[in-house]
Amino acid sequence: MSAKPRVAVLISGRGSNMQALIEAAQDQKYPAEIALVLSNKPDAAGLEIARGFGITALAVPAKLFGKDREAHERALHAVLQDQKIEIVCLAGYMRILTPWLVGNWSGRMLNIHPSLLPAYKGLDTHARVLAAGETRHGCTVHLVTEGMDEGPILAQAEVPVLADDTEDALAARVLEQEHLLYPATLAKLASEVKASFCEQKEAKKLY
Repeated sequence: MSAKPRVAVLISGRGSNMQALIEAAQDQKYPAEIALVLSNKPDAAGLEIARGFGITALAVPAKLFGKDREAHERALHAVLQDQKIEIVCLAGYMRILTPWLVGNWSGRMLNIHPSLLPAYKGLDTHARVLAAGETRHGCTVHLVTEGMDEGPILAQAEVPVLADDTEDALAARVLEQEHLLYPATLAKLASEVKASFCEQKEAKKLY
């Protein structure tokens, strides 16, 4: 393992959470390195943003693999291994993952979701929250498992739903919290991964 766990961020679009992670990791005290940005779309705007920070940014186009999702993920996984990635963060990665990839990254793959899970899994969370008349909303960082938005919750941030909220206004307020919550949660996981590796290394010395 490197001095800091090497992190890959998977995106499908601009990746505003990706940029929040990159900016947080610019601090030398941050316990993780954003080493790679990877997309299923070669025209994803976030790739150029990442390159602007000097980060390796690559695309493995999903359309080259047709409907074979696992074949695409095996190609992604090969890139992750080649780049010596230790933690994966999903940031607007609009693909449903197969058990094969999730299993290979169990405990080391994070996702951020714009709701207070387990409520409002899936898409259009802001519109659904408003339609339901909720008074609270927010975002969740969780470990990725086979079930969509079902992994163990690591952290949440809450915002009030205001009486005059529009979908866009509510989404913007939640996004502000996402940009704070995701870097903080990744930092905690990276520190834990590093500590676990060091413990395993020390244990091997004893035998």
